[in-house]
Amino acid sequence: MIVRDKLYIGGAWVDPADPHLLDIRSPHDQSLLGRVAQATTADIDRAVAVARTAFDHGPWPHTTPEQRQAVIQRLNDLREARADEVAAAISAENGSALWFTRMGQPFLTRQVTAYLKAATELGWEETIEPSDPTAPYDTIVRREAIGVVAAVIPWNSPFSAATAKIVPALLAGNTVVLKVSPENSISMMLLADLCAEAGLPEGVLSILPADRETSAHLVAHPGVDKISFTGSTRAGRQIASTAGAQLKRVSLELGGKSAAVILDDADLPAVVQGLRFGSLGNNGEACILQTRILAPRSRYQEVVEALTSLVESLKVGDPSDPDTFVGPMIRPDQQQRVISYIELGIAEGARLVTGGPSVPAGLERGNYVTPTLFADVDNGMRIAQEEIFGPVLAVIAYDDEDDAVRIANDSEYGLSGGVWSADTERALAVARRIRTGTVTINGSPMSFDGPFGGYKASGIGREYGMVGLSGYLEYKTVTRRR
Repeated sequence: MIVRDKLYIGGAWVDPADPHLLDIRSPHDQSLLGRVAQATTADIDRAVAVARTAFDHGPWPHTTPEQRQAVIQRLNDLREARADEVAAAISAENGSALWFTRMGQPFLTRQVTAYLKAATELGWEETIEPSDPTAPYDTIVRREAIGVVAAVIPWNSPFSAATAKIVPALLAGNTVVLKVSPENSISMMLLADLCAEAGLPEGVLSILPADRETSAHLVAHPGVDKISFTGSTRAGRQIASTAGAQLKRVSLELGGKSAAVILDDADLPAVVQGLRFGSLGNNGEACILQTRILAPRSRYQEVVEALTSLVESLKVGDPSDPDTFVGPMIRPDQQQRVISYIELGIAEGARLVTGGPSVPAGLERGNYVTPTLFADVDNGMRIAQEEIFGPVLAVIAYDDEDDAVRIANDSEYGLSGGVWSADTERALAVARRIRTGTVTINGSPMSFDGPFGGYKASGIGREYGMVGLSGYLEYKTVTRRR
């Protein structure tokens, strides 16, 4: 059993204001994994204070971009050296299948590499070619750090979410207080170990597991200059209100209910293999998953049969078993939430093709649900409109491409989506019409060089690459007479 009785504040391991340790239990069998200290508002105040001092007086904002890049590269190297340990920790506390957490490790490297490339290419200070050649002055544009960043991340993919925030924020020269979910206390303290070893200066980074009330205190703290949040749309609206009242910079990566548009010429075996990961990865607990499956009426039954075979083939069980594809939901309340949506789908009149609200036999001790497929779903049903965050798919019929685009866009969300076709140019034409921040074609991996984020209720701002790095910068214009 792992015991972590100190908090990582400003690069140092310190005693928490509240010595009580939180029990971290396995979502697989409720066994005790560890006990970890949790932050209170007093710890948040301390972390913001040291971050404020480090930004206003410390060396970090004044180091060169190259020096900051070297620290981030060291951090990534350290994480790579312990990749198996990181993957196992996330699987144990989250219930994410080991195949998923292991596969995520090289993705983390790609994420960091894209940010480092952006930092290398960014013009941190540039003299702009004048629009008026006779102007008697030079225009100098500087890109500078914003200040103290409050980064708040969810539990479903903690290392990825943390990397998406702390890496660009630190590369830009900001100081950061990272608030993580209590469920991720073990893996995030491992991240803190890596950050301590990477050599960040005093005060630059704190990593604090804490509850929602403590998170709200951080977001509203007057010492914070920017809020970067990933989580539910409901929480995002509250945070945006707080940020607006205080005129803080804010970026929000929120929920999704993404559509996979299967065109009538698509290679169905390839589609099914792609949706195995793109619709059901991480136990269905991911905001980008394509859980609305849009199928042409001419091939509707064929699509339903193929997806039925897929869903029924998935092994559900112990996330540490390499053969397991779907592990448990992270908490009992999340398990009940998913089951209630399955019951709702039945009540709404959708056809339950496979799965259902029963817990898989032999797995009653864990937070398990049975992977479920609904057919004959109307896009107005709640199971087609609301984010379920579990292994539940809804197959919706469409008449033609215009109808498919209409249905795909008929959502309050606009985070992700996919198009499948034998003709990639045809798929690209459809992708251009879908109102989401990210669209993949024929199961292409998501790019970390391009911006990631959502339209509509899926968020404000973007992460990844040059655009993601720019979200942690202020722009200053200096003019000087020639």
